[in-house]
Amino acid sequence: MTTRPPAEVGMPVAEIDTPALVVDLDAYEHNLDLMAATLRGTAVRLRGHAKTHKCPTVALHQIARGAVGSCCQKVSEAEAMVDGGVRNVLVSNEIVDRRKIERLVALARRAEVLVCVDDPRNVDDLAAAARAAGVRLGVLVEIDVGNARCGVAPGEAAVALARHVAAQPGLRFAGLQAYYGRAQHINEVEKRRAAIETGIADVRHTVDLLKRQGLACELVSGAGTGSYRWEAASGVYNEVQAGSYCFMDVEYNLVEGFPREFRQSLFVLAAVMSRPVPERAVVDAGLKALSVDKGMPGVHGLAGVEFQRASDEHGVMKLEGAGQRLALGDRVWLVPGHCDPTINLYDWYVAVRGGRVEAIWPITARGAVL
Repeated sequence: MTTRPPAEVGMPVAEIDTPALVVDLDAYEHNLDLMAATLRGTAVRLRGHAKTHKCPTVALHQIARGAVGSCCQKVSEAEAMVDGGVRNVLVSNEIVDRRKIERLVALARRAEVLVCVDDPRNVDDLAAAARAAGVRLGVLVEIDVGNARCGVAPGEAAVALARHVAAQPGLRFAGLQAYYGRAQHINEVEKRRAAIETGIADVRHTVDLLKRQGLACELVSGAGTGSYRWEAASGVYNEVQAGSYCFMDVEYNLVEGFPREFRQSLFVLAAVMSRPVPERAVVDAGLKALSVDKGMPGVHGLAGVEFQRASDEHGVMKLEGAGQRLALGDRVWLVPGHCDPTINLYDWYVAVRGGRVEAIWPITARGAVL
């Protein structure tokens, strides 16, 4: 059941009910515009990742700035994006369950839909469903460029699977999925660059082999916020799948290099609910309001305040010096440790500018795990 919005358009920020997921529109628009400007005039396009924002409104903002469409990790995310007006979606994941495949091919009647594969049996199942539905489904062969997750080996194994895809009526071999997620948060710039360059070499080798086999590789899609400039400059990738760049989080802000060009635009607005001793304040945002899988949230704009631990409904903060001025009811702007799973805890974004609420956006793909 969707909860009621924590704010109304036009109200002062100080009146937003807490905890709330708040977007600073000036910083958010800076991030969208920066990514668009970086890719403008190149052969590389953005396919913003909806697993981060889970909101068609955000996807349409990206598309208005030149993005080709959206990435999704789940069929239900893709359905939410298409229902919200996105007409080009890549499910950058393997979909193997029969009912999910049926939903995927049904979605292909309403939008351009692509999906990833790393197994010939899955290819056969997708082809049968596409033929039965009377659609032609675009398919990317996923290769493992270092992520050690899904994907066939680069080179001959990828070419063999691509040939199998291309031979199936109902399917269209559309290219390669090559995402190195584990490299996004390698802190040292040169180590991160070296990891990505190794992956780029694997992609280039695979593309060359595909060409020799007469298989056109229309798309090479991958990259993320921590590495997109290298993939975009590679001459091999022509889509980047950055997601976190529009919001940012503690984890990305700790990484050296490229992510620092983006501004923090996503916050959990919390309120002080208890001041039991001078050295401690408790806010109304705990584990059910913030993901802590990547560590505790940061505290924005307050000196002497550290978020130390979280329980279900409470966030405990250590106060020193000026931080001890915090009073009951004061608002605290928390920077999520990891934006993606934090967003998945909320039904609404509260978009603010100039101290007032400018918009409320529904997070329609929240909980979309099917």
